[in-house]
Amino acid sequence: MSIIRIEKVSRNYKTGATLVKALKKVSLTIEAGEFLSIAGPSGSGKTTLLNLIGCIDELDEGEIFINDTAISSMDKIEKTAFRRNNLGFIFQTYNLIPVLSAYENVSFVLSLLDISEREIKRRTYEVLMEVGLEGMEDRRPSKLSGGQQQRVAIARALVKNPQIILADEPTANLDSKTGAEILKLMKRMNEKYHTTFLFSTHDQMIMDYASRLVQLHDGAIVSDERRR
Repeated sequence: MSIIRIEKVSRNYKTGATLVKALKKVSLTIEAGEFLSIAGPSGSGKTTLLNLIGCIDELDEGEIFINDTAISSMDKIEKTAFRRNNLGFIFQTYNLIPVLSAYENVSFVLSLLDISEREIKRRTYEVLMEVGLEGMEDRRPSKLSGGQQQRVAIARALVKNPQIILADEPTANLDSKTGAEILKLMKRMNEKYHTTFLFSTHDQMIMDYASRLVQLHDGAIVSDERRR
């Protein structure tokens, strides 16, 4: 069953007097539970596509459907609510709040939802344990390694039980060993919860790990390969 449908989507940007065509009539269907990598060189449009799916950017042409809901028909308030309730995000810079502990960084996203304090506590401790951070709940980001910070970011993305997690270059700031551990963790979460993972990357390790690899070049899909 498709969870994301991208239909002839285009996105343009102005750089001074120059018009940059970041995406050119891109069409793609993503099934629920996929572990998919969108790859390509810098400027290929992969991050732009992720931002459009994540309701962070506005498309110029075409349509994106998530669970048959058209994103472009939403106003800003509706997009914010949709993003908060349905999507999880993992960034290469972790985007943790430095003055908050690991527990607080994860539980904060639940505090924005209509969930009891008891349920927030249960879910936060559970997900931190699942990503291997048991006993580190009270540490602030400055007291965690890069890999541990990314585990907090993964826990934060997972704690809402989102249908889709969007990961933009999640291994970029990690060494290869830690990056491999993080990828294995995300794959395990994908298999356990059937969460759809969508990566934007030029990391060959992520491309090799993905069960489906979509290659972008100059704003257009040049290949779409299912591995298994």
